[in-house]
Amino acid sequence: MAILKWGTTTMSGVVCDKILQYFCHVKTISILIPETAIPAAIVDPSYMFNAVNEFHRGAGLPVPFKVQLVAAKREIFLNQGTISVRPDLLLADVSETDLIIIPALSGDMEAAIALNSDLIPWVVNRYKSGSEVASLCVGAFLLASTGLLNGKSCSTHWMFANQFRQLFPEVTLADDRVIVDQNGIYSSGGAMAYWNLLLYLVEKYTNREMAIMASKFFLLNVNLNSQSPFSIFKGQKDHGDCIILEAQVYIETHYKNKITVDELAALSNLSRRTFERRFKKATSNSPAEYLQRVKIEAAKSLLESGRKTVNEVMFEVGYADLKAFRDVFKKTAGMSPVDYRKKYNEA
Repeated sequence: MAILKWGTTTMSGVVCDKILQYFCHVKTISILIPETAIPAAIVDPSYMFNAVNEFHRGAGLPVPFKVQLVAAKREIFLNQGTISVRPDLLLADVSETDLIIIPALSGDMEAAIALNSDLIPWVVNRYKSGSEVASLCVGAFLLASTGLLNGKSCSTHWMFANQFRQLFPEVTLADDRVIVDQNGIYSSGGAMAYWNLLLYLVEKYTNREMAIMASKFFLLNVNLNSQSPFSIFKGQKDHGDCIILEAQVYIETHYKNKITVDELAALSNLSRRTFERRFKKATSNSPAEYLQRVKIEAAKSLLESGRKTVNEVMFEVGYADLKAFRDVFKKTAGMSPVDYRKKYNEA
């Protein structure tokens, strides 16, 4: 009977045959090269999947991935023209692909979408033909432009959340999530969080052991699942509703005090119902949620830079119940106040 050794595990010929059979179908990974793409977001996925191929070669197994760069033109200039990228294939030359990766974009997102409008119908047609699609960071803007995310959830960089919600109200933005998986459409949170999505895809297309091996090779945290600890709440202020903007400024100035929705509505000369509706429409938060997030953002700042205890910080931002403060903080920031201070306060 044939024996295969994989790491510290010895497998029988039957299990070995099943693994080899699984990998007989090589997964084709097509990495798009959009105009204004961030070069690292093209190179890194290629590096990840090709590294996994090398792991398999080292174990005497067939490689699981065929990695190719795809573009609308034969040469794309990136990084303000300082980097030239030549694709392996043009869009029309791709006969089939299992996964399309849309890298992060740079610059103005609406301008980037307009520059890459010729990619949109291709992505839609490939998805309808059975391909899966993954966006990295703000590549979600181009993915959302296809309409494939309408009625679905996705993630993107927390700093672009307000703009994303404005441009794509039909999409539910889970801006606290590092990875969102919706019916073969994947998205990742901000910046380097896309490495976690790449690990997720490696595990899906190969196995858990291979994802762990990749995480060790690239020194990645395989369990990162929230970008909340890294986000900074700045509020949604470019909505054009001056009355609601005044209410936001009032909250951010007086958050230490006890503020009620009735008080805010009265200051705005609106009924409570009208005020709540307009506030939610403008900021994507209820007044109570907005006040809560302002308080927690202030608490995060105090925990990052000061020497106050958690109790002192709690009172400083207007909370009186420690359990309630801890629960709200953890829900908003993704970790407890104590853990947050340990992570970000050098003192």
